[in-house]
Amino acid sequence: MAKRTRSGSSKRSRTSVVSVLLIIGLVVLGYVRPEFGGLVNDLLGTELFPRDVASASSDPVASGDVDAATLPGVPSSFYQAKQLLYDEVFSDRRRSFYCGCAYDADRDVDLGSCGLQSLRAEERARRIEAEHVFPAYHFGQHRRCWREALCTDSQGRPFKGRDCCEEIDPVFRAAHNDLHNLVPAVGAINGDRSNLNWGMVEGEPRAYGACNFEVDRSIRRAEPPDAVMGDIARIYFYMADTYRIRLSDQDRQLLSAWSRLDPVDAAERTRDARIAAIQGNHNPYVR
Repeated sequence: MAKRTRSGSSKRSRTSVVSVLLIIGLVVLGYVRPEFGGLVNDLLGTELFPRDVASASSDPVASGDVDAATLPGVPSSFYQAKQLLYDEVFSDRRRSFYCGCAYDADRDVDLGSCGLQSLRAEERARRIEAEHVFPAYHFGQHRRCWREALCTDSQGRPFKGRDCCEEIDPVFRAAHNDLHNLVPAVGAINGDRSNLNWGMVEGEPRAYGACNFEVDRSIRRAEPPDAVMGDIARIYFYMADTYRIRLSDQDRQLLSAWSRLDPVDAAERTRDARIAAIQGNHNPYVR
């Protein structure tokens, strides 16, 4: 027994050392490459690095054809959006969106509560993350700041992508921080879904145990559990209307079917009401 205890302690010590080194590495990255400061902030759940932009294009095309004056009053940063999501929107319903996993005030996930015991070995599975139901990549790739290096950091280096858009594009910033598009998700599932499209996946691989969440990377598609299909559809319709994002006819057909199969319930109305109290607008598809 003593040997096993020492071995377990040694493994925990090594894990702690690796975690500390990873954090140190991220902090160094934030200082050495300021353009990654925003990403490091998101990974560490802090606002350690200022999202410093020495100069940026003032081209109005960066804001697209959406009138900034009509944008909802979303949280000013993604960090603030996450805190509001956890502490206010889901304060008394600490269950992950896709799989219904229970989590505590520190956002540690009880994988046994939702049949995800097979993911215990994955560190990211043991924590809750804020998931963009409509991926940031999908609305970001249509913005000039995502595609072109319109920003310059404090050392004169141009950069583009998420950090640039958060700095200079109020439409992207609003879409990125909009609570109507954010849900708590098990980190490993958030990572596996990434920016895959929603759709139907052939077969039932059940890679996530009791959670009926399917991913097929070969066709870049993820299929959610039936219980949240309608919620996802109504979030997509809201995002498309609010930020003038075009959905294909095929997407609209699928999402309309999902919305009919999974109608609005009391929990979805409560979530919508809480978000409206924070940022001043409802999702009109949640009635």
